[in-house]
Amino acid sequence: MKMLIVYTYPNHKSLNYAFFQNVMKGSSENPYITEVKVLDLYEEGFNPLLVFNEEKRRRDMHTDPNIEKYRKQITWADKIVFIYPIWWGRPPAMLLGYIDQLFASNFAYKDKKGYFPEGLLKGKSVVCVSTMKGPTHYPFLWLNNAHKILMKRALFNFVGIKKVKFFEFGNMESPKGNQMKKLERIYKYFKKIDQ
Repeated sequence: MKMLIVYTYPNHKSLNYAFFQNVMKGSSENPYITEVKVLDLYEEGFNPLLVFNEEKRRRDMHTDPNIEKYRKQITWADKIVFIYPIWWGRPPAMLLGYIDQLFASNFAYKDKKGYFPEGLLKGKSVVCVSTMKGPTHYPFLWLNNAHKILMKRALFNFVGIKKVKFFEFGNMESPKGNQMKKLERIYKYFKKIDQ
């Protein structure tokens, strides 16, 4: 299994980075994971801004040479792991900008007759590891599960990715947030995952 990790947090001395390190540690001990590539969006200096004008049109995003290497990473991967905080009930703008550009028509999906397109990323799977200051059940109870609906239904299922696993860790700024226990959970998950 080939795995792409998309890390989206601007600080490497953070809990999010500790989750990233535990994903890497568990993956390195997993015989089913043959290769891992890492995309650190902030360190990479990824530009999340969409620009459309007379020369650059939305319908041509799937051939944009500026993001070709990122399309190749997605095509290469069997599993894509996203590590990010939940800010204002959703992923950071940096990650959403990546999604806006990469999950484009004629690369991630293809329009066809009817209500739904043909997903072109079938066979891949996704794991979302996210942290938040608020309680763990805040997105579910207060925001009608908006984060998971956005990521799973509006994005991943739309492009053909049906296998999506979520880890939403709440209370991460609290001394009672059980951070070490949650870090261990991520390490063990990636050490054992087989598909």
